[in-house]
Amino acid sequence: MPVISGKRAFLELLVQEGVEIIFGNPGTTELPLMDALAVDSRIRYVLGMQEAAVMAMADGYAQATGRLTVANFHVAPGLGNALGMLYDAQKAGSPILITAGQHEQTFNFMEPILWADLAAIARPFVKWSVEVHRLADLPRAVHRAAKTALAPPTGPVFLSLPGDILNAEADLDLGAPTRVAADYRGDPAAVAAAARLLAQAKRPAIIAGDAVARSGAHAELAAIAEMLGAPVYAEGVANTASFPASHPLFRGTMGRLAPGIRRALDAYDVLFSVGGDLFTLSLPSSVDPVPPGLKIVHLDTDPWELGKNYAAEVAILGEPKTSLPDLAAALGREMTPAQKSRGEERRETTSAAIAAERAALHDRARGEATKQPIRPLALLQAIGEALPDNAVVVEETLSSGEGIRQLIKSNDPQSFYGLRGGGIGWGVPAAIGIKLALPDRPVVALIGDGSAMYTCQALWTAAHDHVGVVFVILNNTSYRILKQRVFAMQGHAAQTDTYVGMELNDPPVDFVALARSLGVAAERAKSLEEVLAALERGLASGQPMLVDVELDRAFKPVV
Repeated sequence: MPVISGKRAFLELLVQEGVEIIFGNPGTTELPLMDALAVDSRIRYVLGMQEAAVMAMADGYAQATGRLTVANFHVAPGLGNALGMLYDAQKAGSPILITAGQHEQTFNFMEPILWADLAAIARPFVKWSVEVHRLADLPRAVHRAAKTALAPPTGPVFLSLPGDILNAEADLDLGAPTRVAADYRGDPAAVAAAARLLAQAKRPAIIAGDAVARSGAHAELAAIAEMLGAPVYAEGVANTASFPASHPLFRGTMGRLAPGIRRALDAYDVLFSVGGDLFTLSLPSSVDPVPPGLKIVHLDTDPWELGKNYAAEVAILGEPKTSLPDLAAALGREMTPAQKSRGEERRETTSAAIAAERAALHDRARGEATKQPIRPLALLQAIGEALPDNAVVVEETLSSGEGIRQLIKSNDPQSFYGLRGGGIGWGVPAAIGIKLALPDRPVVALIGDGSAMYTCQALWTAAHDHVGVVFVILNNTSYRILKQRVFAMQGHAAQTDTYVGMELNDPPVDFVALARSLGVAAERAKSLEEVLAALERGLASGQPMLVDVELDRAFKPVV
């Protein structure tokens, strides 16, 4: 092989692995990489103004493409700034190669400024984390990292790259990529056992997790739901359209609080979870979300999730797209004519009940359409009706998101992305990454005002790279979800009507001026008509645009 520098070899290795974009924010230890990029146009560098924003951009891009994505940071402070969004990427299983420049190894024993053990910092949040100590190991490290990130269950990995490795030259064998086949079938005996249990169920229910969308298994899961006549819930902390929102058996999101989950599950005798976590909760509770006697069938791509919190009668390790047809065939053989007839009856009665629930939700939204300030439910319905069928919605609405999956079009696996990990600030930059991944689809980001302020620097990247996302800020000038939850405690805050550290109205954030200062066109909307007109202009422009929507500040339950 010809002599090659580490920095040029690194880019060659990324090209081998199919990388097209590096998301980054450079510092002095990244200068060798930036120098190599100056004469290599095969990989696009997307600059972000803060590392948390960069990390979430990479996360959105990785989720929407399913391909290896690269995020590059600057030593300990840069990596540290990214950790909150790296947590979200870990929970979403995003295949991201995170790299950080490290000081030259001959210098590190002196503990220079910004130095730290980078691999140790990243390790709790990634599948594999290592620092490269020899140029000869760089090809193996990159290929191993890429293989690990993309192998099921997918997830981020980390490489620390010292400056002397990138600047050194050697005669290198660059090797070649390895891919682990992901479409693995569930064990036939377990599939048969699952079919027997589901066939005997009198009141079955299904939870659809992100693995359904990632494997493109909407049709396969719908077929089973229709055979059983079972309602389908999205998992409580979902970040994809795990089931078509318009399907008659889709009943919305399960929720993240134990009492609500328990009220839902009390109605069923068998629960079939397809890639769903059982259960990631927001708050502790004296109520167990799973009722005694509920039998669980769990199919997942990650063995860690199977039986993690609740024992499964049948646990199947498999990819939904590959395994669900086997289960459907086994159900067809297992179900008696009487069981098939009961499944048809359940399908009709369940679909009718769900249709009535949806009609009531839409009626309530229409009843709030003329109220001022704008009510969240009415806003979501209006936007849902206005969006084109191929729109992609990126959602981080938190307390304003009631009914969003029923009100917003989200029928194909790439139509909806939400905040999986719970670390807020994800939505604005993630929408940029998703739009870069899906340039031919309109992308609308629905973001709470508090969340938007965590990573508002990402708006500069949208302007700089002409990324045509319409950002809709749901602005209630508060951390409303915190006010809701502290009020529910009925303690001092509720008694005194005092909510410390939860108001954002003194002074209010001027999102229009903020967006314009970062190069993004912006408008303020105080009525649904103004929102829809601005949304139409933004989508037609093909350029980034922000719409600041003045929402009702109420947070106490209506009595």
